[in-house]
Amino acid sequence: MIKNKPFAITKTLVWQAYLKIKTNGGAAGVDEESLTSFDENRNANLYKIWNRLSSGSYFPPAVKGVSIPKKSGGNRILGIPTVSDRIAQMVIKQILEPVLDPIFDKDSYGYRPNKSAHQAVDVTRSRCWKYEWVLEFDIKGLFDNIPHDRLLKALEHHTKNDWVILYIKRWLRAPMFLDRKLIERETSKPLSALLLRLMDAKRVSRR
Repeated sequence: MIKNKPFAITKTLVWQAYLKIKTNGGAAGVDEESLTSFDENRNANLYKIWNRLSSGSYFPPAVKGVSIPKKSGGNRILGIPTVSDRIAQMVIKQILEPVLDPIFDKDSYGYRPNKSAHQAVDVTRSRCWKYEWVLEFDIKGLFDNIPHDRLLKALEHHTKNDWVILYIKRWLRAPMFLDRKLIERETSKPLSALLLRLMDAKRVSRR
């Protein structure tokens, strides 16, 4: 517990999350606040994030939905959190990633530290000389229809950290602002790479 706060989330952890988000860049969310605008009152903004996270009073704002054309036709919806929300998510990611990453399959390359699409291509290229067949499959709308109860069950299997579980539950329930409408979601595309990785953890834990 830090300074009578119920959750032991340090200011250092929030600062490190901010530095990573600043390096990654990204567009503004529903509040139209860019990283440049955030930095105009950076210290106060970071204190607010820390204070709310550590006190249990942080509630994520709606995610900005943006329609992106697919090369194969049609569109996919990209969810863009606010700058503050990306920092809050990064705080949780820094805690959860060291726990989850070691249990992932060695051939899992998406959204992992020190892994890349180029490595996946290299492995595929080398295996093409060993096998005469390729198995390819795609589940349509997989991440648009993830049951939250199963995702949370996987999360609770791998961590007992109360505030990590609390805030991920809130992120899963955060609405999306799309076409000038606020859309409540029961099942949804994960809001960040962090939540995508949880599905990998669930897959591994079921083996």
